[in-house]
Amino acid sequence: MSSENLIKMANQIAQFFDSEPDNAEAVHGVRQHLQSFWTPAMRIELMAWQVEHGGASLHPLVQAALAEVGREV
Repeated sequence: MSSENLIKMANQIAQFFDSEPDNAEAVHGVRQHLQSFWTPAMRIELMAWQVEHGGASLHPLVQAALAEVGREV
């Protein structure tokens, strides 16, 4: 899957959780979705893209969730 598609999907997930008033819960929701429904290869590709491009184009909730996922890998 292309990085552009992964970014688009990740940002859509973050937009869904963005309405959560508790930022920590919103980050947890994004992280949980990525872990439950994305393959490890998809998560690794998105994390690699984030490192390579400094997170540009990624919703802040996605960036925070990837930081948490990265600690668990």
